[in-house]
Amino acid sequence: LAPNSTAHLHWWEFNNSSSNPYLIRRIEELNKTASGNVEAKVVCFYRRRDISHSLIQLADKHAMELEEEKESPTETDLTDKQKHQLRHRELFLSRQYESLPATHIRGKCSVALLNETEAVLSYLDKEDTFFYSLVYDPTQKTLLADKGEIRVGPRFQADIPEMLQEGEADDRDQAKLEEKLWNPECPLTNKQIDQFLVVARAVGTFARALDCSSSVRQPSLHMSAAAASRDITLFHAMDTLHRHNYDLSSALSVLVPAGGPVLCRDEMEEWSASEAAMFEEALEKYGKDFNDIRQDFLPWKSLTSIIEYYYMWKTTDRYVQQKRLKAAEAESKLKQVYIPTYNKPNPNQISMTNGKLATVNGAGPGSYHTAGGGRACESCYTMQSAQWYSWGPPNMQCRLCVSCWMYWKKYGGLKMPSRAEGPEEQTSPIPPRSRSHVPRQSNHMVPMRNSGSPKSSMKTKQAFLLQATKLTKLARHMCRDIIRLRRAARRPFVPINCGAIKAESILPYFAIKLSHISKPNVNTEPQPVFLATFLFVFANAFLLLFLEHDFVTFCFDDMNVFWSFTPQI
Repeated sequence: LAPNSTAHLHWWEFNNSSSNPYLIRRIEELNKTASGNVEAKVVCFYRRRDISHSLIQLADKHAMELEEEKESPTETDLTDKQKHQLRHRELFLSRQYESLPATHIRGKCSVALLNETEAVLSYLDKEDTFFYSLVYDPTQKTLLADKGEIRVGPRFQADIPEMLQEGEADDRDQAKLEEKLWNPECPLTNKQIDQFLVVARAVGTFARALDCSSSVRQPSLHMSAAAASRDITLFHAMDTLHRHNYDLSSALSVLVPAGGPVLCRDEMEEWSASEAAMFEEALEKYGKDFNDIRQDFLPWKSLTSIIEYYYMWKTTDRYVQQKRLKAAEAESKLKQVYIPTYNKPNPNQISMTNGKLATVNGAGPGSYHTAGGGRACESCYTMQSAQWYSWGPPNMQCRLCVSCWMYWKKYGGLKMPSRAEGPEEQTSPIPPRSRSHVPRQSNHMVPMRNSGSPKSSMKTKQAFLLQATKLTKLARHMCRDIIRLRRAARRPFVPINCGAIKAESILPYFAIKLSHISKPNVNTEPQPVFLATFLFVFANAFLLLFLEHDFVTFCFDDMNVFWSFTPQI
């Protein structure tokens, strides 16, 4: 922002944090508080980094569908750097309002609705230029299209026929192309037509005098005559004259049939006083959003009726009075505010002092400082800059040069694509919304520190191996009903009851003596029940061996099995 400039009602950049990017806001009005300070009522615009990753994917999908509908492809000869920077120019409009101090204004910018027919490079060629195409609702976390896009192409535009040569006749049948409502070459003179219209107004006035509802709404003769002189009466009279081939006697007989004079009413007469008051209240709240007016205030009225009444209401004295009141109110409001030069030091500004980092108020003009510790700019990897700024979490010790810092504050991203984001996909349909967007790209407040090398320098972490013991592996099979592995995997922070597993697999068998299973048998061939008993006892003893680190002694006496435990010395 130029020194000693003034802020008008437009798009501006607000600074609410020394480390975060500027806020893009549109000033609706300037208000002076009781303390004398000036606050701006602004409309919020959000960047891609402020939107969740799921909504960004939804926006990219929407852009892809629009691209598929186009017959002419979008420019695809953009470099990765241009695609990366073009995403920083995309904003999301919202219906949210907030108040910010006018002293937070730092610069002026331009925001426009995305023009699909314009070259995308036009947004990069202009400084402080942004675009938007979707509306973001921060409370409902939704994205919606701002308005219907402009349809371009032979499917949506009419084919204009070639121009006829001079003297060439038009052989088209005009009766099939259009309907004639009035013949300017009719046999009646202008005086006769005017006299017929006067008769039509008189018939309308008389019809209102006979109608009970009209006499209540227009109690005086002047109001009835004024209502009878509206366009609906004149249009009906001229249409009647045209349909009877401009025969005055026939047309007059139609105006006054046997049942009484014809009464023509428009929307201004059909609406009651309470309905008119509700319409003005709805118009004050929603503006010219007739769908919302009909849905919330006048659901029994058709959309055509509401729109017709709106344009008739604009011709009334009540509209003129409200317009004057709003003009006087707008005249009393602030239209511009003085913005002094901002020269306070930035807390993120750093320099080298005796080999250590120190915060300074500024650097000398034309002086360049080398990045300390061999670290370069996180964006452009330069090693020299007139001034350095800390960027990201303090423990990362990342920094940006002057040029990249100003780019970060204005556009909310790094000037150069980060290597941690991965290469851009070549199948990106629309450069402003690439499908290769990843969460790291939208959140630059958690950067990757590099040491000045062109290679990516990701921070190394200590690796570890979690290896289960044999006892744990065996317990998974013998105590499945207690462990319930799938349930435990879905709840990683809920501890497993190891005591119950120990009691289930070992403790009930400490005092067990398997005896009297069967009588001694001379048959030396092992029976299946004996073999199963042996395997069961051996498995439990094996568990105890690894759990208690004891020596196990087995003793077989015919079919009676005993085991004892000897502590390890």
